[in-house]
Amino acid sequence: MSNPLKQSAADEAARARNLVAAERKAVELFDEVTRRGLIKPGLPESAVSDQVRDLAADLFGTKKHWHKRIVRSGENTLEPYKANPPDRVIGEDDIVFLDFGPVFEEWEADFGRTYVLGDDPVKLQLTADLPEVWAAGRAYFEDHPDVTGAELYAQVCRLAEDAGWEFGGPHSGHLVGEFPHELIDADLVNSYIAPSNPNRLRGRDDAGRDCHWILEIHLVDRQRGFGGFFEQLLTLSR
Repeated sequence: MSNPLKQSAADEAARARNLVAAERKAVELFDEVTRRGLIKPGLPESAVSDQVRDLAADLFGTKKHWHKRIVRSGENTLEPYKANPPDRVIGEDDIVFLDFGPVFEEWEADFGRTYVLGDDPVKLQLTADLPEVWAAGRAYFEDHPDVTGAELYAQVCRLAEDAGWEFGGPHSGHLVGEFPHELIDADLVNSYIAPSNPNRLRGRDDAGRDCHWILEIHLVDRQRGFGGFFEQLLTLSR
């Protein structure tokens, strides 16, 4: 007779492997975006989004994205996820970020990166700071086993300020899993790394599965009129 606890552990290990594998494919996708030079001046954001969508289909057979595809440039990079700013043409000396949620073999990835066209030193500094703030946020998560969503959000905001930026989002991450994973809704406070979430991030979801989180970093400079974005898995390593 099989041991349900062992089976559960095996299932969780498989879930973790699948989520990590999905993120590796997202990394490959974004690396190929860079290699092919798909982000360039003169293109509308929507055109870049469509090219990345088509590239994901060509490389991995991806036909589904579990959240709206985001390509934002210039002042649009100040806007949070829920906003829908007008389609903008990318400029010569621009900053651009991509936030895509491709589904690879029924497993969700959520991956975001920022690109600078030109040599503006402040934009380049922002792009360099994004992964540093993300890494510091993850280090805080690792060092505080009982950290709540509200606590991690507050820490990420402090890290952004310490780096000389403002944190631009109402939350700094969310659950991720099988497609479609448990509905993420503003009323489900336990689905977000946000001020409204008093719950420990380490735990199990309503289906009894280990919670796996995406950590998002959205840094903005409102005076200069631009921002940047970086996100990937918080709870698992590639």
